[in-house]
Amino acid sequence: MPHQLPRRVLALLPLLLLAACAQAPAENLPTATAPAAVQTATETTLPSFADWRQAMRSEAIAAGIDAALFDRVFAGVTPDPAVLKADSSQPEFTRPVWEYLDGAVSSSRIGRGRVLLAQHNAMLQRIEQQYGVEAQILVAIWGLESNFGNNIGSHSVIRSLATLAYDGRRQGFWRAQLLAALQILQNGDVPSERMVGSWAGAMGQTQFMPTTYNQHAVDFDGDGKRDLWNSQADALASAAHYLQASGWQRGQPWGFEVNLPSGFDYALADPDQRRTLAEWAELGVRPLAPTGAAASSRASLQLPAGHQGPAFLLLDNFRSILKYNNSTSYALAIGLLADNLLRSTEIKGQWPRGERQLGRSERVELQELLAQAGFDPGPADGIIGANTRKAIRALQLQLNWPADGYPNTQLLQQLQQLRTR
Repeated sequence: MPHQLPRRVLALLPLLLLAACAQAPAENLPTATAPAAVQTATETTLPSFADWRQAMRSEAIAAGIDAALFDRVFAGVTPDPAVLKADSSQPEFTRPVWEYLDGAVSSSRIGRGRVLLAQHNAMLQRIEQQYGVEAQILVAIWGLESNFGNNIGSHSVIRSLATLAYDGRRQGFWRAQLLAALQILQNGDVPSERMVGSWAGAMGQTQFMPTTYNQHAVDFDGDGKRDLWNSQADALASAAHYLQASGWQRGQPWGFEVNLPSGFDYALADPDQRRTLAEWAELGVRPLAPTGAAASSRASLQLPAGHQGPAFLLLDNFRSILKYNNSTSYALAIGLLADNLLRSTEIKGQWPRGERQLGRSERVELQELLAQAGFDPGPADGIIGANTRKAIRALQLQLNWPADGYPNTQLLQQLQQLRTR
C-alpha cells in the first residue's frame, strides 16, 4: 500500500532494518487536533469514547460531512482492542531482507502474476498508455499488496480509524484518515458495510489509505464509482495514477544488480550519494546484464545486507516505489517481481543467510552505545534509519572496517567492548 510516515500508513509498524511488509500509498497529511484529554502532572486521561465521538461528529460536520451519514456510520461503533494491540506492538525480531524477498518473489507469486499479466493485457496496456506505468510494475504491486485481490482485509475501516483516532499513536494522522474515509462514503463510491481493509485502514486491492484514495483513486472502468475493492481496472489504474504523480518514468528501469570492484569504498553505498551511471562505471561498478538505461541516469548504490550481500544501483523509479511504501525491502520486491513477470531473473550475489539479525532491543542498545561513543545515531528507537547508518559508517571507518553502514552482531559486540574499557 502506499504508506510512509506520516503519509500512507507506512509499513504497518516501524520498518525496522530493511524488512517490511506491503501497505498503502504515501502522502503528506494535514495535522488535525486530537480531542482534548484531561492532563495531570503524572498522567493523561482519555475522554470517554462517547465524548470523543461527539467531538468528532462536530468536526466532521464542520468539514462538510452530512450529520445523518455520520450517525448512521457510527451507530454501534466501539473501539477495537485488536487494532490497538496491532498499533502498539513492536515485534522484537523482523525477517532479514532475503527471507522477505523469498516470500515476496516466490515462484508461485511469479506464476500467478504471469497468468494475470496475460489475462488482463488489454486493460493494462490502456492503463499504461494513459498513465505511463508499465503493466508488470502494476501487477507486482497488486500481488504484494493484496495477493492479487485475494486478501484485501476484513476490518471495518471506520471502526479501525475511529479506534486509532481515539486511542492510537499519532491521533492527528488517524483523524485525517477518518475524515477522508467519511468523505469517500459521502461520495458514494462504496457503502459503509463494504468499506473493509487492514487493521490500519488500508483499502482495496492496492491498499490505499483514505487520503491517498481521495487524491489518486480513479474510475477507470467508467461505472461512475472509484471501486478499489471489486474493480481490478480501478485498483490498477489508481496505483498507476499514484506512481505517475510520484514521478514514475516510463521506459526506465527501477534498478539492477551490479558487481563492485575489489577495494571498493562501501561508504558510497548511501542514498545521498547519487551519481550518473557513467560516473558509477568510472568507479568500476558494473551491471550484471544490459540495462537499457541512459548513461546520464542518476542512481544510488544500495547494499541491502551490507558488503557481504548483493549490490544494486537504484534509479529514480525506485524512489517512486518508495513513495508507495517507504521500505527498501518492499521496493526491491516490487522491482524484482516485476522483472520476473517478464523473464526469469535471479539475484547473483549471495545473501549472508547464516548471519543472525539484531533484535529490536539490540538495535536500541546499538544506538545508545553509538551515542555514548560520541556518534549521532538519532533517537534510540530501534529503527535503523539514515542517521544511524551514518553513525555506523563513522565508527566502521574508525575501526578500519568496510563502511557499509550495516548493523550486525559484530558491530554491537565491538561497541559493548568499548563501553567496558
